[in-house]
Amino acid sequence: MKNILLAILSGLILAISWPTYGFPLFLFFAFVPLLVAEYTTRYHKYSKSQIFGLAYITFFIWNIITTWWIYNSTPIGMWIAVLVNSLLMAIVFLIYHIVAKRTSFTISSLFLICFWMGFEYFHLQWQVSWPWLNLGNGFADFTSWIQWYEYTGTFGGTLWVWIVNISVFKSILLFIQHKDKTILYRSLLRNGLFISIPIILSFILLKTYEEKGKSIEVVILQPNINPYTEKYNTSDNRVGKLLDSLSRTVTSSSTDFIIAPETVFADNNKLSNFSNSIAKRTAQNLLISYPNANFLSGISLIDVFNDPKRIRKQTNIHKENVFYDDYNSAFFVSPDGLTGLYHKSKLVVGVENFPYQSVLKPILGDAMIDLGGTVAKKTTQENREVFFSKDSIGIAPLICYESIYGEFVTGYIRNKADFLAIITNDAWWGNTQGHKQHLSFAKLRAIETRRSIARSANTGISAIIDQTGKIVSSLKYEEQGVLKGTLMTNDKITFYVKAGNYLARIAIFLSITIFLFSVTRRRNS
Repeated sequence: MKNILLAILSGLILAISWPTYGFPLFLFFAFVPLLVAEYTTRYHKYSKSQIFGLAYITFFIWNIITTWWIYNSTPIGMWIAVLVNSLLMAIVFLIYHIVAKRTSFTISSLFLICFWMGFEYFHLQWQVSWPWLNLGNGFADFTSWIQWYEYTGTFGGTLWVWIVNISVFKSILLFIQHKDKTILYRSLLRNGLFISIPIILSFILLKTYEEKGKSIEVVILQPNINPYTEKYNTSDNRVGKLLDSLSRTVTSSSTDFIIAPETVFADNNKLSNFSNSIAKRTAQNLLISYPNANFLSGISLIDVFNDPKRIRKQTNIHKENVFYDDYNSAFFVSPDGLTGLYHKSKLVVGVENFPYQSVLKPILGDAMIDLGGTVAKKTTQENREVFFSKDSIGIAPLICYESIYGEFVTGYIRNKADFLAIITNDAWWGNTQGHKQHLSFAKLRAIETRRSIARSANTGISAIIDQTGKIVSSLKYEEQGVLKGTLMTNDKITFYVKAGNYLARIAIFLSITIFLFSVTRRRNS
């Protein structure tokens, strides 16, 4: 019972640490109760099943409290996300337990840190990707603590959290063994330094950072179209008129970019007919009045064809000899009439893609639809597209979920993006922590890349975020309106943009090495 209470305590501490209501200082102690429970159970007869159960309790509590809001979009999808993610985290902790029984405290602790980072990296890569609870995201609302993310990315935050947790855990074990209060005093000093030194360095970076570049004016549209009752029953013609009306309230001759949300044009426009679409005509008609502005928006596109040679992995089969590619896209129109398209490439699991379809579809059949998902797939593109204005300012079109992936976003920067535009629709989750957390995570991308962000949400929180992750201005949730402001461009490349998730790659190598060492050596008595 004591160990169960310790597992529950870890889950609750993790939950109260999380954005946007929590305080991330608790992250530095959150795993300690679970680590103590594992240590006291390590050599019990049925230790593996006990440790797995305790870990599952911790991670289920963390997942359900912080991501329950998925229920508003898909109840079954929420339970699958919570149960599966808790399972994966519990398996990670169980493997640490196996290694800890065969190695020293130092080696097993290093393994846990590295293996957890490897797990987070894995969660960024595979088809059932769900990196929402990667530990480095936990500091998203305290950006003054993590300005050094421009060197490490969020994996620096994960490493920081685990180092302190392990240090506190070791101090507790030493105190239990020796009953010497000086151990606690030294621990307080040491762990205080572990926590405060990175924060002090971050404050120094923040105070000395200066935004350099060109100041540009952006107009961000928030149409507030309800996706459940209006969006897919509203014609592109009505949407176009609404965007035109909103734009003209504040757009001026000094406006450089007009930005509208994800799939706001939702009539499944044919890709081959995009040049004649209402979406493009809306942009062109608006730019006639504002010839210095550029227009970026989201659109749903479909490409139907009969040629089997054009079939790709993500191509859908409509019927015999009729195939189609389905796109969630961003389109760009410049004053000189040039257009560009980018197709969303990080897809929401179950809603925009059917993971491992070749394996799972024969088993599940159409059950994915019954579960609130899809058996179709969105089609993606390999490269990160950057659109350029006539004066060569590069804008990166991030579509919704893509803003969660740090290394993915660096691809835009390497393709010469001067600022980031996030277009999204956060209405699916209601007025919950979902849309607030999504906004907060965007601030991490600003720090990692040192790029300002213009964020247009259909129903969510539209905002302008500066290069230090500070929200300069925003619109409220469920507010129809326009946000006008200025942001600074930047063409400098941060270390993180150059190196990507190098910390995770090093961690994976170390964890594999330690694991092989632990399973092949004889266990000491």
